[in-house]
Amino acid sequence: MDLQLKGKNAIVTGGSKGIGRSIALNLAEEGVNVAICARGKDDLKKTEKELLKKGVKVIALTCDIGNTEQLDDFLENVKSQFGTVDILVNNVSALSLGDDYDDWETSINVDLLGSVRATRKVIPWMQEAGSGNLLFISSGSGLEAGSPPAYAAVKAALISYSKTIAIQLAPNNIRVNTLAPGSVEFPDGLWEFTKTQNPAFYDKILHTIPSGRLGTPDEIGKVAAFIVSPCASWVVGTCLAVDGGQHKANL
Repeated sequence: MDLQLKGKNAIVTGGSKGIGRSIALNLAEEGVNVAICARGKDDLKKTEKELLKKGVKVIALTCDIGNTEQLDDFLENVKSQFGTVDILVNNVSALSLGDDYDDWETSINVDLLGSVRATRKVIPWMQEAGSGNLLFISSGSGLEAGSPPAYAAVKAALISYSKTIAIQLAPNNIRVNTLAPGSVEFPDGLWEFTKTQNPAFYDKILHTIPSGRLGTPDEIGKVAAFIVSPCASWVVGTCLAVDGGQHKANL
C-alpha cells in the first residue's frame, strides 16, 4: 500500500532505538526524509546508518529533550536543512518508573513538556505550509490505573493535550493523533530486561495480553506511518491502542 508520504519531512524524537527507531525506519521506507534525536550517540549513529540505506535525507543529532535550548537548536537545525516539517512524532520518554519527586520532575519535563515544547515550535511552520501531522506516543499506562504513578500521569496528560489541540488545529489542516502502545519487547529494552530479571512479573503481564505475546516496535512503527499519512486523512483527535488487546476498557 502506497501511503503517499514520499518526499515528506519528519521529525521523530527519541528516534535512536525501540519504538522511535521503528517509526523512523517505517517512515523512511515510505520515502520520508527523517530527522531523529536522542541523548546516546552510539545508538543514534547506528540508526542513522540504517535510515540512510533507505535512500532518504537523514539528520541525526544528539539532544536532551528536557533541555529547552538543545531542543530548540535541534528543531531549528532540522527546519533549516529540510525547509519544512510535515510530520512531528513526539516519541521521547525518560521512562522514569519510580514515585519520587525526581521521577515526577523528570517525567513532566521530558515526556510532557518536551513534547509540548516541540509541538508549539513546529505548529507555526505547519500553519505556514498549510498542513501537517502531529503524533504523540503515549502508552497503555495512560489509559488505566496500575502503572508507576508519574509515568502513567504524564502519558495520560499527553492524550488529553493531543485531543485538545486536535480540535484547535483541524481547521488548519493539521491532524493530531496519539498511539497508546501496550507492552513492547525489543533488545536492551525494559521488557527484555524484565524477562530475565523478574520473569514472574513478565509472565504476569504476558497473561494480560489476549494475543498471547508482547508486541514488537515494528508493529507500532507501521501503525504510526499509516496514521500520519494521507490514507488516514479522516482520523483526527484519536488515541489508538496498539496492544494486542491488552487494554480492555470500553473507552
